[in-house]
Amino acid sequence: MDQETLTTVVGRVAGTEDSTPLQFCVAIDPDAYLQLDDVVVTRRELPGLGEVTSYGVVTQVTARHEGASFGSDVFLISDGVLPAQVQEIAEIATTRVEPECYVPPKPGSVVERAKGEDRAQALYFDNMTRQVAVGLGRDGEPVYLNMDFLDGTRGAHVSISGVSGVATKTSFALFLLHSIFRGGALPNAHNAKALVFSVKGEDLLFLDTPNKALDEKLKADYAKLGLPAEPFASTGFFAPPTPSDTTGKPYVTGRTSGVGAFWWTIAEFCAKDLLPYVFADAEDERNQYTMVIHQVANRLRLDSTPAGKDGAANVDGVLCRTYAELVDVVCDRVTDEETRANWAGAVTGAGTVNAFIRRLRSSQRALSGLIRGDLADHPARQLSTENQQVTVVDIHNLVERAQRFVVGVTLAAETARKEAAGPGGLLFTMLDELNKYAPREGSSPIKEVLLDIAERGRSLGVILIGAQQTASEVERRIVSNSSVRIVGRLDAAEASRPEYGFLPASQRVRATLATPGTMFVSQPEIPVPIAVGFPFPAWATRLSEAGPIPAATAGLSTSKKSDPFAGLPSRGSDPFGDDPPPF
Repeated sequence: MDQETLTTVVGRVAGTEDSTPLQFCVAIDPDAYLQLDDVVVTRRELPGLGEVTSYGVVTQVTARHEGASFGSDVFLISDGVLPAQVQEIAEIATTRVEPECYVPPKPGSVVERAKGEDRAQALYFDNMTRQVAVGLGRDGEPVYLNMDFLDGTRGAHVSISGVSGVATKTSFALFLLHSIFRGGALPNAHNAKALVFSVKGEDLLFLDTPNKALDEKLKADYAKLGLPAEPFASTGFFAPPTPSDTTGKPYVTGRTSGVGAFWWTIAEFCAKDLLPYVFADAEDERNQYTMVIHQVANRLRLDSTPAGKDGAANVDGVLCRTYAELVDVVCDRVTDEETRANWAGAVTGAGTVNAFIRRLRSSQRALSGLIRGDLADHPARQLSTENQQVTVVDIHNLVERAQRFVVGVTLAAETARKEAAGPGGLLFTMLDELNKYAPREGSSPIKEVLLDIAERGRSLGVILIGAQQTASEVERRIVSNSSVRIVGRLDAAEASRPEYGFLPASQRVRATLATPGTMFVSQPEIPVPIAVGFPFPAWATRLSEAGPIPAATAGLSTSKKSDPFAGLPSRGSDPFGDDPPPF
């Protein structure tokens, strides 16, 4: 054996345990070790076929005293009274056999730690023409995803599960986007977009600023993965307008510039049939008041006309500048005997109409700040991914009903825009708390949009990156359509659910102990999920970590206090050539 082989030998295939083509055990050499997730390789000569190579990943390691019969023997062995020796056995799950002749590894065969080309073959990296780095394995070497299973070529969508605040789901999803955009796996990355909904604080409003904690070690970790340790270059940030403020100032506190306010005008609400998204938390589509929703939405589209330049509308002859005024008009029309048939339906009963009215009026507090005709309208308040690569929509200050409305309307609009534009670019949609928007039971407009993305988005170029605390509470069709499944820290009860059947038993237990930054990544080509650690974000994750706001986005705020010319791009300032225009 040459020196390289001698330094990588870790043991031999155990003869005391059954070896199968799919699982075998390794007796570890006293001077070596194996840990969970290590990659190993062993070879066997077959008559007439030649060498067959079996690759595998360590799923369990046990140690015991050989020669001991009782628990107390450990003290005698330690004192040298009873002869025995320590033996460690590693269980290996086979990942690949080359050539495909599924025979068990032969007991006594040398087992080596897989390195270089052997490791790449064991984990199918040699078959990945477009590799997306997702972190470093337990051996300190890069682990990759196959871009074919992310961009719709052979599959699409990502499901990330884990305990809130510990599993670092959002951080990993952003790192994945950074790797996709900057890692070179996507030939036309400048045409790809990301739509990110921020539902927990203002942490995502600093993706364009370097992290003050960025040091040489962190830069080296990114370099090892083939990625720059830099923040996102082309970004746009949106937040709802501040309540009771008539200037359109965005409702944020940590970042005072570079954020634009968004809302929908009364005229737009009527013309674009947005009423169903007011009822995005509908329990069951069989409820008869849902028929009233669509009837009223139709009347609003037909019987409304824009009034002025501030987004107000004349609805059936009544001027509406606020959402409350619009609600009053609708309630009056569906209860008035002369207009009820046209607005609510000729055979709709009073009970059904009252159920609709109760739900509509209960939406006033949540949506009055988002649907309005009393602010000076301008194109920049419209949510769109067209002018930047990464678009962050901050909705954490909104109540749950308003969050549902924003997510539903935005996803539907972006999906329709992408479908109309045709192939030629990708839209990655990152949504946290997916179990809230697409629960396993019931139906709603938002859930239908998400199901459409999960089932048809691959052909449209719309890719869903969904994160949730509990995959068991998310619509099955969304989870099952996700080619890539990622798990962080899990609750013990959740880990036992069948949705995590792709994890080996040992990884289910480990998932309850996983530290922040450790994820278990499952993809179609590799039969065993791989544990990875991803580096600390190179972008600021909170105000205290943020450096100066980049000039390219510093003037995006619609607040009157901001400099309207601060966002003017300089020549060559945006590497993607799509700096958002100032306003």
